Amino acid sequence: MRSKKSQAVLARLKLITGTTTDISLSTALDVSPQTLSSWKGRDSTPYSLCVDIAEARGISLDWLLLGEGPILRQNAPDSDAQAGTTGENTLLALWRLLDEDDRNAIQTVLEEKRRLRDMELKLAHMASVLEAIQRADDV
Repeated sequence: MRSKKSQAVLARLKLITGTTTDISLSTALDVSPQTLSSWKGRDSTPYSLCVDIAEARGISLDWLLLGEGPILRQNAPDSDAQAGTTGENTLLALWRLLDEDDRNAIQTVLEEKRRLRDMELKLAHMASVLEAIQRADDV
């Protein structure tokens, strides 16, 4: 892609890969820091790379290249990595936009929610057992 907006494309690539530096972006894109530096120097980001990233992450190519429209691709076809409902695909795409600290925080909250739900189910089961015992005692 040859455009004066190449710096903006690289900034959006940092956003969707959860990186903040050029070195971490080059690692996330599996290219050398020198390659990334040459893209910046030529003000050019490879179109094929943008297409591959957009497809893999369910990102809108319009948003990635132009900064226009929604971040997530509308009616993205499911792939093996993104099989499931539209809601699941949206969550997965949003998850991939987060940095590691945010992912850890969300995972902690989800684990706590699951633990509480398990406790509620056990409590409901115990309450039904207690009720059955009390009814048996009344007979």
